[in-house]
Amino acid sequence: MLPRSLLLLPLLLLTAPAALAAPLEGAVVRVVDGDTIHVKIGERVEKVRYIGVNTPEVHHPTKGEEPGGREATDANRRLVAGKRVRLETDVQARDRYGRLLAYVWVGDVMVNAELVRQGYAQVMTVPPNVRHQELFVKLQREAREAGRGLWRKA
Repeated sequence: MLPRSLLLLPLLLLTAPAALAAPLEGAVVRVVDGDTIHVKIGERVEKVRYIGVNTPEVHHPTKGEEPGGREATDANRRLVAGKRVRLETDVQARDRYGRLLAYVWVGDVMVNAELVRQGYAQVMTVPPNVRHQELFVKLQREAREAGRGLWRKA
């Protein structure tokens, strides 16, 4: 009888390609809000939604502008506007709207995590993309306890 780990290997190989794909690189051409950017990759522009985090809306069709939305957008803009980024996908590469889902890196800084650390994004885990969930939860707890960003006391 084969060990259980060998029996699961074909399943892992079928579900892992998106997570194992080489990271994409491109230039940020637009900051939409605190958790969405447009990135030029080669000749195309991709709408990229940050994995694992959520920020207040700035132009939602029904919610309108939420408190902290502009601050989160400004924080994101300071981190990525006009910069080259590396996009790392997880298990699911796109959402139901066709947006590319990614952990966004500027050099050695993961922007998703940095926005949470600064207190401008909250953890929003959407399985199966959970690779950095524990880090995000830890950073959110620290930001909240320190009163950073959106957690700042009025």
